[in-house]
Parts: sequence; C-alpha cells; structure tokens
Amino acid sequence: MTKQRLERLRAKLEEHNLDALFIASPETGSPVNRRYLSGFTGSSAYLLITRDDAVIATDFRYWEQVGQQAPDFRLYKTVGGMEKWLPGLIEGLGGARLAFEAGHVSYQTYRAMRKVVSALGGAEAERPKLVATTNLVESLRRIKEPEEIAALQAAVDLGDAAFQHVAERVEPGWTEKQVAWEIEKYIREHGGDGPSFDTIVAGGPWGALPHAYPRDRALKKGEGIVIDMGVRLDGYVSDLTRTIFLGKPDDQFKRIYDIVLAAQQTAEELVEAGMTGEQAHLLAHNVIEEAGHGDHFGHGLGHGVGLQVHEAPRLGKESKDVLADGMVFTIEPGIYLTDWGGVRIEDMVVLENGRARIMSRAPKLTTAGA
Repeated sequence: MTKQRLERLRAKLEEHNLDALFIASPETGSPVNRRYLSGFTGSSAYLLITRDDAVIATDFRYWEQVGQQAPDFRLYKTVGGMEKWLPGLIEGLGGARLAFEAGHVSYQTYRAMRKVVSALGGAEAERPKLVATTNLVESLRRIKEPEEIAALQAAVDLGDAAFQHVAERVEPGWTEKQVAWEIEKYIREHGGDGPSFDTIVAGGPWGALPHAYPRDRALKKGEGIVIDMGVRLDGYVSDLTRTIFLGKPDDQFKRIYDIVLAAQQTAEELVEAGMTGEQAHLLAHNVIEEAGHGDHFGHGLGHGVGLQVHEAPRLGKESKDVLADGMVFTIEPGIYLTDWGGVRIEDMVVLENGRARIMSRAPKLTTAGA
C-alpha cells in the first residue's frame, strides 16, 4: 500500500506543480499523515518525498524501527537540532518548490525551516522555495482502501462488543466514570489499543451537552444515558453513540428517541455518492425539524473516520465535500433539551456502490437495569 500511496501523492505534487513534500514532526496531525504514507508509528520522524525518492529522517531511537516499518523509505539519520541536519536532507533541491503542511507546522518550526533555506547561500532562485499547502495527504485519505475498511470494521466490531458488554450490566448506582472505565477495560482486555477518544457518559440532564464528560455522579433509575465511545485498534479507530435508559423508558424519552432514530434511518437509507455533506445533513435535519426540534439539533450529521476520529469528509451545514464510494463516515443525529437530557444515535457507514453500508451493529434502544 505504501508504494501505491506514494504514487498517488506524487500525482498530487505534479498536479500542484510541486517538486517535493516535507512532512514535519511532531506537530499535530503530521504523525497520522506520516504513518499513512510510510507505515512508521514512532513519535518522531520527518518525511521528504520527491518525484523519485522517499526519505524518512529520524534519530537513533528509531533507526531500527524504520527498517521494520518503512522499508520503502530511505533512512536519513539525524543528530541534533533541525539546523544541523535539514541542510543535508534537502541537498539537491536547489530551485525546487518544496511543499510543507501549513496546518501541521508551527510558526516556530516554519521559522527554523526558513532560516535553514536562507543559510544555504547562492542566489535566491537557486535555493528551495517553501510552499505552504493544505490537505494534500488528507485528500488521499478520504477514500479508504479495502484493507483500511477491514481495519476500521475490526475497530467497529470491538466497539460494538464493548458497548454491549457494559450496557447489559450497568445499573442504578454506577457512576458515569465507572461506565467509561468498564468500556475502556473491555477494549484493552480484548486486544484494543485503547479508546479512540475520551469516552462520553452523560446521564439525565447532563445528556443535553453533546460533548459532556463522565462525572462521579451516580446514575439513576428512570433516566436516559448518552454513551459516545470509540476504539483504537492497529492505528485505525471507531466511533459509536448509543442512548440507553435505566428502567422502562417513559413517553417523552420514547418520543424523542423515535424522532432521532427516524432521522438516522432516513439519512442512512437515502445518503448516496455524489451528494454534498450539506445535502446529507439535511436528510436527517429535515426529519427532526418537521418534528419541531430543529433548534435542538445544532451539530453536523457526521464526519469521516479513519486513522483519526474526525477527518474528511464533513457532513454538516455548508459542507461542500462531495461523498464518494470508499468514504467511511458517521451518521449521528441528536436532540438535546436543557434540563431534560439528550438522545444521540451514531453509526459508522461506508459508501459502496453509491449507497451506505452500515458498519455498526450495536443494538439500539437498549433498556438496562430494569
């Protein structure tokens, strides 16, 4: 897969009239792109990809690891700060358009890179020209390869199992933190690397906060509980939300739950390749709005999932991202009512043959502790 990804990236460089791409580390986001292109999972390394070469630059701690994980890359051994080794790495790129990831490079790192280039000497035209770019690698990551979809499905399956394990056991008196811990423990005990993000467990009125955090508060019989969780497995991640009820659901909970479920099912049935993210969002939003709760669904319908929990495409208001086969994303409508709570239901889906195939199999409308 590495060779194929490099060729696709080189086509992108050609398309944008770029001669090379420098991926810095450890700025936010870059480790993911670095892993995607090279297979390297260490915490510190840099990539330089040109039309005919692929180099990974790192220090002594990772030289052996590079040989094991990134055999398609030439190892460039670094010692000391960037000013000591970067000149040798970019030697031979005089006059080249050298791209870097604007969204993942701090100003401090950019200044260090610019200082190195300026110190190379010679006429300005004979030095590499730093060119800020965005989403070069991310645009490749939008469409998942079959191996990636299989890896994502494995993470989804483990997340489904972790949720069901806990949902069948939770009872009044458990704290929100206890629920979150039991989920994480199950994930780790069954081969997962850990949760893909901090698990959300929100009982009763706390569920009105879409991004609530688990507290020491004990859960009570007769209230809904929003559980938003995910798994990290072999680098790929999952994202799942279910809303359960401790005891027998009351009429209001059933009414709100049914609206959200209808919105989600509508979106899953009707979303298709060629739609924009905004059009997909409206499939669910219109159902909720017609039920009188349009103002209570304030976030987007979903987001891409892969090596990161949130990546392209984005499904939401004003999103112009065009959906295509091979994209994996969430469909997660919700309704949130102050002083009452919330209901959110989230599945991961993959677009195949123009339509959504649902990857998440965790049960919905789970009543626990009755």
